[in-house]
Amino acid sequence: MLPGKGILVVEDEPEIAKVLQASLLRAGFEVATAFDGKAALDAYRVHNPALILLDLRLPRLDGLEVAQQIRQNSDTPIIMVTARVTESDKVRGLRWADDYVTKPFSLQELLARIQCVLRRAQGMAPCPKLQIRDLTIDLENHEVQMQDKAVHLTPAEFELLALLAQHPERVFSRCRLLAAIGSYERDSDLRTIDSHIKNLRRKIEPDPEEPQRIISIYGMGYKFVGK
Repeated sequence: MLPGKGILVVEDEPEIAKVLQASLLRAGFEVATAFDGKAALDAYRVHNPALILLDLRLPRLDGLEVAQQIRQNSDTPIIMVTARVTESDKVRGLRWADDYVTKPFSLQELLARIQCVLRRAQGMAPCPKLQIRDLTIDLENHEVQMQDKAVHLTPAEFELLALLAQHPERVFSRCRLLAAIGSYERDSDLRTIDSHIKNLRRKIEPDPEEPQRIISIYGMGYKFVGK
């Protein structure tokens, strides 16, 4: 991995590390991996990554200690990726990290957060908000407003809305939409998408029975109408 050009994945579960590596490679990143805290510090010194995905519960050296040591002489962006979900864990993690993602997570969401953190680190403008008529979708903070009022979506509903809204008029099959939320709902089937779309329409459509934003395309799937 070229210095400053890739992502270091620090994860002690080989299967999760493998999935992350494959997803990042498909997204165009170079990737190095480490499976414990001490190996993470060695890999960091060798590869000088642009960003680190760091688990907290690691063998040999805890993820927080890894982050603290890196922060002694570097501002390399760090995203905590962990099963620790309490508020106190998150507060401790964000003392050293730029973002905090809990397991199980959506790969689409994680890739979006990586892009946003890298943009901030490079001094670029923050990730955009999508403004579609009276609907505002904050891709960085995972927040939605309609007519300036907060719309409370589940993680899966947000993933579906964000994917559809970023590609207006493009038809997505149920299989493709299911893949976008697969990390949230491992046992779901194609009918799950119809249920989520129904709930999403109830929250963002003026008339859910006559949808104007998320349209069904018979025999194919769904599309978002941006006009």
